[in-house]
Amino acid sequence: PDPVGHGPIRPTLQTVARVKKTCIIFNPTAGGDKAIRFRDQLASIASALVLKRTDAAGAARRLAREAVMEGFTTLIAAGGDGTVNEVLNGIGDVPDGLRLCRLAVVPLGTVNVFAKELKIPAQLRPALSLALGEETRVIDLPVAEFTRESDGAHERRYFAQLAGSGLDARAIDQVKWSLKKRFGPFAYVIAGFSALRQSCPPVRVISPERSAEGELVLVGNGRFYGGRFELFPGARFDDGLLDVAVFPKAALSTLLRFGAGWTTGKVHRFTGAEIWRSRKLTLECDGKMPFELDGDNVGHLPVTFTVEPRRLRVAARQP
Repeated sequence: PDPVGHGPIRPTLQTVARVKKTCIIFNPTAGGDKAIRFRDQLASIASALVLKRTDAAGAARRLAREAVMEGFTTLIAAGGDGTVNEVLNGIGDVPDGLRLCRLAVVPLGTVNVFAKELKIPAQLRPALSLALGEETRVIDLPVAEFTRESDGAHERRYFAQLAGSGLDARAIDQVKWSLKKRFGPFAYVIAGFSALRQSCPPVRVISPERSAEGELVLVGNGRFYGGRFELFPGARFDDGLLDVAVFPKAALSTLLRFGAGWTTGKVHRFTGAEIWRSRKLTLECDGKMPFELDGDNVGHLPVTFTVEPRRLRVAARQP
């Protein structure tokens, strides 16, 4: 039965046990009005669930780490892709946390690429129903390793769906919350056009299989980019490989060809991108260049990406 139902929870004994071990990490600023509606509806839908609200960037990671240490075995990331990334890393911060805890998602953000990839419902009730149910999918877990600028320490950080550098990361630098609230996903398009006016050195991609350089580099664990745009049509969540696309030039003509490629399903043919798969990739640049994980910039190149096969348990239906 649906553990959420159409009113207050009326759970079975099994669902009671799952609810007691479930914690929601909630980003109240995600998606603007969508987050407000979620907060208002949650009390009547699932008042038995433990709710932890974020209050600053990075708070979801800390709250997730605390929740795992408190014994919760399902953590629901209620927010956008950035919240998902923070909760994922909070689980990974705890020794054996990835084995003990399952990640679930209630998509409240602007784009929600990871939720779309896993076919997690956009509506609150069915998303919570899936999170509180027993269905679990085991997927690969990509890792980014880089040097932290603040103190020169080595950092190791997970990501769920996508990483990028070049134009992609430079555009994210220019996306403000007010812009996302007003324009939604189109805020990234607007920021992309703005980033095109800047001149930046190319990003070098080095792997055991081959090397290339370009002004836009995207590294994927799944197929989608920027919503339901299928950038890596052959990508799988459980193949133990990362997909990389290197676009030689990032100009207005590139964005127009990108659009033509998305409409026809032939992105790489239209843009001239080089694409391949690897278990390990290193990105370098001669200038200062940011890189992003799941839609948020987290550091600057160089960065090395690897993948841990079938490491993450998520509340999702089988493909």
